[in-house]
Amino acid sequence: MIDEMHHEECIEMLKEVSQAIINNVDVLTDADRAIGDGDHGIGMRRGFEAALEVLESKNIKTVEEVFNTVGMAIMSKTGGAAGVVFGTFFCSGAKAFSNNAAIRGDNFVKFLEVAQAAVAKRGGVEEGQKTMVDAIAPAARSAKAANTEDIAVVFSAAARGALAGVEKTKSMIATTGKARSMGERSIGHPDPGAISISIILGAMQKFASRL
Repeated sequence: MIDEMHHEECIEMLKEVSQAIINNVDVLTDADRAIGDGDHGIGMRRGFEAALEVLESKNIKTVEEVFNTVGMAIMSKTGGAAGVVFGTFFCSGAKAFSNNAAIRGDNFVKFLEVAQAAVAKRGGVEEGQKTMVDAIAPAARSAKAANTEDIAVVFSAAARGALAGVEKTKSMIATTGKARSMGERSIGHPDPGAISISIILGAMQKFASRL
């Protein structure tokens, strides 16, 4: 059982997260083309390429700084609303690891809960509106329900929750963002932002499973 992850491992984990988003640019582009203007994949690739670059070049000392560094890179390079909300996801959630904390099961749950609240507030959305919040919220609940100090188990629960959330967005009508204009035509398609969260948490789970 692994009950802590320190900043060196966190750096490697978020490098893998960044690469996973970059590798899935076509998946995200296709998903966004179905209900939006198709630019989500390109923007996310830009942001996570910047995150990867800064993770490889900057001397980072704490877990909180790792998440903040990634968030700032995404915010500055992704562009549009996605840059703001995905930057907020990482930067706001980073507060869960303040005071030089390592990642543990309990504060990773807090990371997801804080990130969910911050993204919802920044985007002016709530669960059920076919956004990335619909992946973050079930991920947070699932991670909390795991109720264990084993971070591999907590990460796995979060990834499963996010994936279930993505599936659930297919039946939702988009009421916010670019997809709002499609109304009921957005039914049957998953939300691209939710897919991105699922990719991020899935990559974290794969990394944690190897520790």
